[in-house]
Amino acid sequence: MSSISSEVDRTNIIAFEVSKASLTVHSLPDDRQMTIPNSAAAVKRLLKAASKDRLPFIVCEASGGYERIVLECCVEQGLPVRRAHGTRTRNFAKYLGLSAKTDSVDARMLALFAAKSDDLRLWQPPSKETVELRGLRRRRDDLAQMIRTEQNRLEHPQIKAVERSLKRHVRAMTKEMNELDTQIAKLVAATPEFRRKSDLLTSVIGVGPKTAAACLAYVPELGSLTKGEAAAIVGLAPHAQDSGAMKGHCRISGGRREVRASLYMAALSTLRYDPAMQSFARRLRERGKPAKVAITAIMRKLIVIMNAVLKTGEPARRPLPA
Repeated sequence: MSSISSEVDRTNIIAFEVSKASLTVHSLPDDRQMTIPNSAAAVKRLLKAASKDRLPFIVCEASGGYERIVLECCVEQGLPVRRAHGTRTRNFAKYLGLSAKTDSVDARMLALFAAKSDDLRLWQPPSKETVELRGLRRRRDDLAQMIRTEQNRLEHPQIKAVERSLKRHVRAMTKEMNELDTQIAKLVAATPEFRRKSDLLTSVIGVGPKTAAACLAYVPELGSLTKGEAAAIVGLAPHAQDSGAMKGHCRISGGRREVRASLYMAALSTLRYDPAMQSFARRLRERGKPAKVAITAIMRKLIVIMNAVLKTGEPARRPLPA
């Protein structure tokens, strides 16, 4: 199956608006709509009937995992499917002037989105190792966020009993997070493809095993992307905010925010140890750019370099010691 939708026939489109219990289905070009249960049996029946005359192109919204049945049924039947990002489809809805948000409206909007958008990347099923790594890493990141929240509460506990409770909770969660880090490291070491990629990623100055694991878990496409795609997929591509004579500040938005926290820490480490990045940041500051803009620019450079080392299979070239 092709990884780009422009290479498949899109004259027969089926769009799934996903909820926990049901699926609102809109088809083009006949412009028909129906609602079916969100079950494998119902989805398979619909896809089998839709595939009798010509191969359909499927699109469904990303819906916190409830879209899994649609995706897996499409792969099982060899049908091209796109999992559409919510932000992009809502922006498309605004372009169409669709201010209302209902299942019926959203299903039709998804079908039109698939019909009118070029070069959509098709969904590829992740390996079972990637699914396991992502699950471990997501739980690890959830714990890290809860630890930060509890530590913030420790600033003003007021009552000793509350302070003791907070500290016990932080210790317990920190222990569990460290155990998950160990499990993640063992999984990476035991999986040849992960180990190969992790070695390449950690050849980049500032990128450690935890950042490498985050990229393997959340951006498995890394190494098959262009420079622009690599920056955009993690939400680090700058977007101009200009209008007429007004020149606004470029902003970043969207993307896979789970990776950005790891890239931020990697950028701080890179800025400390990589003379080339230090020089790059200094030039930005001399041009009047704020420190946070310089850090964001380094994060963007890092993800582009990481994509390049995976694409070429060659470790990053480190500067020679003075």
